[in-house]
Amino acid sequence: MNIEEKQQEIIDDFAIYDDWMEKYEYIIELGKDLPLIDPSKKTEDRLIEGCQSRVWLDAAIEQNKLRLTADSDAIITKGIIGLLIRVYDNESPEDIVKSNLHFISEIGLQEHLSPTRANGLASMVKKIKLMALSAIPK
Repeated sequence: MNIEEKQQEIIDDFAIYDDWMEKYEYIIELGKDLPLIDPSKKTEDRLIEGCQSRVWLDAAIEQNKLRLTADSDAIITKGIIGLLIRVYDNESPEDIVKSNLHFISEIGLQEHLSPTRANGLASMVKKIKLMALSAIPK
């Protein structure tokens, strides 16, 4: 699946739920499936700035694809970074950089987050795109 297809799958998944309490529960469940960062990589340089909670993100290149792992000390945030990893993991850095991340607005996520969590979400997306950009061969 490409980035666009993964986003559509998330949109379809969220359409199943009627209210935001169910959607939050689903986000929390997604956090439980997050590919966890190696504990030794939970370092200050991997913390995402601008997040209300602590979120660590690591990226590695494997066969020209960006492989992402993360963790957070907050269950909702863990689910949110899990959604982003679901879309971007195992994609080429070039595809990540040029992608249009529209699923967030289509599922209504941003408007159901506190302002600080919404800022954190934007910081997560920015960090992933910066990691992808730095992984593109010059």
